[in-house]
Amino acid sequence: MWHRLFLDHPRSVGESYFEHQRASLAVAIALLGAGLAACIHAIVPGLFRTTGSRTIAQLHRQITERTAPAGPAAAASSDSTVH
Repeated sequence: MWHRLFLDHPRSVGESYFEHQRASLAVAIALLGAGLAACIHAIVPGLFRTTGSRTIAQLHRQITERTAPAGPAAAASSDSTVH
């Protein structure tokens, strides 16, 4: 059970436990920052006008590049699911 909870998924995406932990925490921190900026933007629309959408676009690009299979044909049909 411990193996399934802690190691199976990181290995399925080609990472060690700590590599996956670092990548996941980086995404989480970026999303927290974007969420905070969006909350502030909701109150003061002149602030953080593009922070949320820009962060999401950057994360999408990073995640799809990291998880895309090799080759141009594979990249066209790649799944952009967050790991």
